Amino acid sequence: ALIRKPRLLILDEATSALDVESERVVQQTIDELLAAEKRSTIIIAHRLSTVRNADKIVVLTNEDRKGSRVAEVGTHDELMQIKGGLYRTLVGLASMQAK
Repeated sequence: ALIRKPRLLILDEATSALDVESERVVQQTIDELLAAEKRSTIIIAHRLSTVRNADKIVVLTNEDRKGSRVAEVGTHDELMQIKGGLYRTLVGLASMQAK
């Protein structure tokens, strides 16, 4: 997909099946390519490391089981400032699991 240089690139769980070291290498390469080739990119991910540096993070929720809705939007830093926010809660849970 990157060879064709699309104007819109969608990466759906691009690093989900990788071990931590392989994920780091692939994520670094993706970050470098995206910085060099300014294009719109939608990254769908569950891992914090995959979305942390995104220009904008959209957090979806399906709490009513009637379909997903946007719960929060912002940068990592902006979302971390929301006390009781879903993103901040998920980041906290992920860091506890990593320990």
